[in-house]
Amino acid sequence: MDLWRAGLTRVPEQVWERRESRVLILADNALTSLPPRIGRMGRLRTLDLGHNALTSLPEEIGELTGLDGCLYLHDNRLTSLPRSLGRLRSLTYLNVGDNPLGTLPEEVGGMTGLVELRAQRCGLRELPASLGRLTALRELWLRGNALASLPAAVRGLRELRELELRENALTRVPEALRGLPRLRRLDLRANRLRTVPDWLERELPALEKLDLRWNETAVGPELLEGLERRGCVVLR
Repeated sequence: MDLWRAGLTRVPEQVWERRESRVLILADNALTSLPPRIGRMGRLRTLDLGHNALTSLPEEIGELTGLDGCLYLHDNRLTSLPRSLGRLRSLTYLNVGDNPLGTLPEEVGGMTGLVELRAQRCGLRELPASLGRLTALRELWLRGNALASLPAAVRGLRELRELELRENALTRVPEALRGLPRLRRLDLRANRLRTVPDWLERELPALEKLDLRWNETAVGPELLEGLERRGCVVLR
């Protein structure tokens, strides 16, 4: 069911009558709340609530255990996420970006089917340790937060290919990244980095692109040569 840009201020009754719906698009409206009845839409596989004015979500959203596609919650006014999201174990894509969340709940670690997680510009100062349980995760987008470090549990993200840490508060390359075997692109633009550790070449064997622009970063010549020799593009 597609109700994109329909000028809605509330979810119309016709939505709840269509319990067989697999896709529900309510993006780009003026919704301020989502009723608990959303939990009855048990056949949904994708739910798009992006670009609304939602300030909270009902716990019943965790009853949508059939969601195995995308859940878009970006560009709302959410200050927290329901803990019940951890029940969405089949979901592959979650976007909570551009909400004043401040934190992500520990229960996010229960979403073990996630392949891509976007939490850009959410005011995050730290990440939950449970993030390391997302062993299928390939892309993690965290631009524009206030992260000064990453939890050690990030080492569990063995499938991670793309990591965006642009515009955070990092003063060093996080040790938690050591040994990630599949990480290809690492975006560290606009942090507070001054040095790049020597282990980066040795312990990120798949790295293809390292973006260090807009940092006052000194890169040792041997490290730079080693990375470029194996085909890694270094931007600084």
